[in-house]
Amino acid sequence: MHDGQNLFDEQGSFSGEWGVDETLDSARAQMIVVGINNGGNKRFAEYSPYDVPGYGKGEGDLYLDFLLQTLRPYINKHFRTRRQRKYNYIAGSSMGGLISMYAVLRDSKRWGGAGVFSPAFWVAKEPMLAQKKADRFKGKIYLHGGGQEGPQMVPDMLKYFEVLRKQKKIRLQTVIRAEGRHNEAAWRKEFPQFYQFLVR
Repeated sequence: MHDGQNLFDEQGSFSGEWGVDETLDSARAQMIVVGINNGGNKRFAEYSPYDVPGYGKGEGDLYLDFLLQTLRPYINKHFRTRRQRKYNYIAGSSMGGLISMYAVLRDSKRWGGAGVFSPAFWVAKEPMLAQKKADRFKGKIYLHGGGQEGPQMVPDMLKYFEVLRKQKKIRLQTVIRAEGRHNEAAWRKEFPQFYQFLVR
C-alpha cells in the first residue's frame, strides 16, 4: 500500500490514519500489509505514470519496477508469503489509487487485485490504458470514490467502470459514497469493506 505514513499511525500521518492494523487485528487476518512511505514533495512524480504539464515528469514506471524487482523479492525472502499472483495486491488513494490501477493493467501477470480509492484519474482523463489492457487482467478491483470529492471524481471513475465491467475475468466492486470526502477518514471507513472483498 502506498502512502505508508498514513496507514498505521496517527502521529506520523499527514492528516489521520487508515487504521489498517486495527482492521487486520479485529479480523484476525493472515495477511501482510507493506506500507511504503511516499517521497514527500516527490509523491506526485513517483505515483504518476504520465508526464503532466505543470507537475513534471512521471516516474510511476520506475516506482512499480522498484516494487516488483526490489521490494517484493525482499518481502518474500524475509516473511512467510504466498507468492502466486492471486495473493498479491496493491492499493492506495488519490495518486496512489491511480498508480494501483495502472499497476494491475501494466503488470497483469504480477498482481491479483487492486484497491483503487478516490483515484486521481484526472491525470489521465481518458481510460486509454484500461481499454487496451483490461482484457489481460484476471483478478479483483475495488473501485471507490466519494460524492463530495469534486465534480469530476465520480464521472472519471464511471469511465473506468464502463471499461472494466465488460471484462469477465475481472471481479469488480464499485462503491460510490454520496457523503464521501477526499481524506483519510473516508478511506479508513472503507478499508474494512475492501479487506472483506479480497478474502471472499
